Amino acid sequence: MNLLRRPGIAIVTLLILLTGAVFLTQVVPYRQIIDSQRQVASARAELAGYEAENAELAADVEALQTDSEIERLAREKLGYVRPGETAYVVLDPPGASDESESAEPAPVPADKTWVDKVWDFVTGADLGS
Repeated sequence: MNLLRRPGIAIVTLLILLTGAVFLTQVVPYRQIIDSQRQVASARAELAGYEAENAELAADVEALQTDSEIERLAREKLGYVRPGETAYVVLDPPGASDESESAEPAPVPADKTWVDKVWDFVTGADLGS
């Protein structure tokens, strides 16, 4: 009965509830749209990688149709030599390695404030890259 005496409070409460409902009904589809766009971009990048790999493999197949490429691969991979040629093998000195021993530690993410977390939720940044 107290609310009926003060219609302003009832109207403000109703507007706050309505605003919250509108916000919630708009954020979820917006996040789904952003997630779908990220998935499409990821799929396009993956497709481009597959197309580049396919073109590379097609070039390799085309190159394998020539005798010079077959000879080059036999010499390189299998160590074949022609009669009368001498083959030499060069070895790396002991202890030499290609691995780098100074690995940098991964950066520690800074703690986010609640405002940043809400913004990430609204924009979909919390869904991951």
